[in-house]
Order: sequence, then C-alpha cells, then structure tokens
Amino acid sequence: MDMSSPPDHGAPRGNGGARGRNPRGQGERLREEIITAALVLLDELADDQALSLRAVARHIGIAATSVYIHFADRDALVLAALERCHHDLVRDIDQAEAASPDPVARLRGRTLCLGRWAHEHSGLYKVMHESTLNRRNAMAFKQSLAERTTAAVQRCMDAGLAPAGDAEAVSLDLRAAVHGSVSMRVNQPDLPWPPLEDQVDRFLTKLVGVPVS
Repeated sequence: MDMSSPPDHGAPRGNGGARGRNPRGQGERLREEIITAALVLLDELADDQALSLRAVARHIGIAATSVYIHFADRDALVLAALERCHHDLVRDIDQAEAASPDPVARLRGRTLCLGRWAHEHSGLYKVMHESTLNRRNAMAFKQSLAERTTAAVQRCMDAGLAPAGDAEAVSLDLRAAVHGSVSMRVNQPDLPWPPLEDQVDRFLTKLVGVPVS
C-alpha cells in the first residue's frame, strides 16, 4: 500500500461488464481481487454498512454469486479487507521505521507514517476504527501495531533516550494521542490544524519524554 498517494488496490473493470471465467486453480486470485475492490469502495464510502457485495462484483465485472463463493456475507468480506489493509500498513510502517538511524527517529517515523496514512485513507481509517463492525469484532490482527509501538518506545528507553518506565503504558498514551488527533482531523477537517509533524513531535516530547530535533 502506497502511503504517499491515494489507494490503488486495483483498477475497476467497469460497471458490471462481462468478465471471463477464471482458469482452473485461480480461485485465490479472484478472492484477492474481490478484497482489493472492497478496499477501494470502503475508502470511498467510509462506512462498512454502505458496502454491498453487488457493488463489489460490479467493480470488477463479475457476478454477485462469485463473491458469495468466497465470502458468506458482507462482514466476512470487510474483515478480510481490513486484515489485508492492516497487514500492508504494518509493512509500510516497519519500512518507514527501518529507514531511520536511531531509536527516537524510528519511533517518530512510524508514528508519522501512521498519521499520514490515516489522513490519506480517511475512509479506511474510519472503517478500521470507528465502524459498527469494529465495535462488534475484536479484530485481533490490530494488536500487532500496538506491540510494535511498545517495542519502539522500549528501544528509546533502553538507549537512555527516554525516561525509564512502563513502555506499554507510555505506548498506550502515545497511541491514544495520535489516534485522537487523527480522528479529529478526519471528522473535523475545518479546524485550524497545525502540521501533523509538529503535533507528533509534541506528543513524543510530552508523553514519551524523548528529545525531538
């Protein structure tokens, strides 16, 4: 998933245009195309309840019955789409972190990457964190981001760059601040928001206790 540009999970195939049958053994490929289409539409709709399996089918030019072969209902498809979205987001955040030379810069890099992704993919962010499906399902796959942030905070503490303490509690404070800022930016875009970088730097200084140059 490209964090610096709008999502491009796959080009639409038209509004219900005919599509040839997948060759034998390519059912998994069709499943991935269905998930890709669902991600595109969810980012546009910003609401899992507004998504229909028929709309997904039209997006890639297949019969709606083909979607039901792979997903029992809308919730099953949305969960699969969000899991893939989260997997790609974790990968890109890890890459952003790896590009930085020291623990503080790495923590800052991953935090900014998450904030920028949420700004650029506000529809997916809302479905991931604010949807009715999110309230009904645990979505255990989301825990990996929390664990990685805690590990990044711990590295700052171990290097003597942040005060020693409970890395998990500090990580929770940081994530709460970042998600609060992101959610407000998504839902109240007309407020006089400062640059995200400046706000993240304040969070890192006040909540983690690291110097940010």
